[in-house]
Amino acid sequence: MTDLQHKFVDVSGAAPREQNKWRSIVVPKEAIDLEIERLIDLPRPANGRRATLITHPEAIAPGLGFAPSTDVTINVINPGESTLNLRKNSNMLEICLAGEGVAMVGQREIAVSKWDVWNTPAMNIHSYRNTGKTPWVRLSYSNAPVLEKLEVHFVEEFEGSVPPADRNSKPSQVNPDLARARDLALRKQIGEDGAHLLGYEWLIDIDVVESKPLHWPYAKVAEHLPTVEDLAKGYNGRRLFVLYNPATERRNGTTHSFFATISSSPPNNTHVPHRHSSSAINYYLRGNGHSMVEGHRYDWKAGDLLLSAPGWAMHAHNSGTETVSALTVQDHPFHIGIESLIWQERSYEPIIALGSQPGFQSNRASL
Repeated sequence: MTDLQHKFVDVSGAAPREQNKWRSIVVPKEAIDLEIERLIDLPRPANGRRATLITHPEAIAPGLGFAPSTDVTINVINPGESTLNLRKNSNMLEICLAGEGVAMVGQREIAVSKWDVWNTPAMNIHSYRNTGKTPWVRLSYSNAPVLEKLEVHFVEEFEGSVPPADRNSKPSQVNPDLARARDLALRKQIGEDGAHLLGYEWLIDIDVVESKPLHWPYAKVAEHLPTVEDLAKGYNGRRLFVLYNPATERRNGTTHSFFATISSSPPNNTHVPHRHSSSAINYYLRGNGHSMVEGHRYDWKAGDLLLSAPGWAMHAHNSGTETVSALTVQDHPFHIGIESLIWQERSYEPIIALGSQPGFQSNRASL
């Protein structure tokens, strides 16, 4: 094996590199429906997973995504079929497009029907079972592209209840009569500004915030949608609800990587142009309209999938002749976690690092 040689790259005085934004792209309902039909007609794979990644033309393997941090997968299970168990360190959120079934996530069975949304926390054993008489179709969104790029995506598929990687492992021997090792390690503030020293045990014994599989039934979400649709026409925010997972705390996510929102905008509603470093993907549940992204127009309708906001692209969405509802998936919590979420709510307002600086206000209070 040849020894690797390091390189020095002199960047003295170098100007910042111009970022290459991905272009928005619309995947029409008709193309999605054709791919669903193709998957339905396939023989059942050994693992039960009929699946197709919807990839952006600028995506490069490994880590093919519809946005740089996000993959979108069409999944189909025919009546009477089920899948093998799966465990991975990527997290997911999913929406049912058609049919019905049960998602087994951890110890929870989640029975889902059209437009229901649910999450799968990382390292939860999960599988799927079609309980209906028609194909069960769902879209899944995951942060796998990031982990694939980092070459740390841990995935194992198996039958039975014990994952292969755990079959020869031994449980940790914890003596309840002894103090927690972390409690014996150093934790000391060494500066008036808040700087601390921590012992090693603080790295391997982190406080747990339980991440549960959660379910947002569309029927319950839909009860509240009229309240945002009926806001006065001059409202300058977005007419939506976040499908919030309390485990994400201040990151306001549905998973630790993504938030999902469901919106309801009246006909002829125009959004204020804005931009953010997080990327956004819209799946349109109903209605029609168009989006302006970096000066380009993208028309869409119910059943279309749109990369609606490539990271840091100025964009605005406009509903057409009908009420519009969309599932929007955005890697907002991921960016908060790494302190990279910059946001400009309106083009004349400053750029703010959300989560690190005080945020923006809508005009809701004055309506």
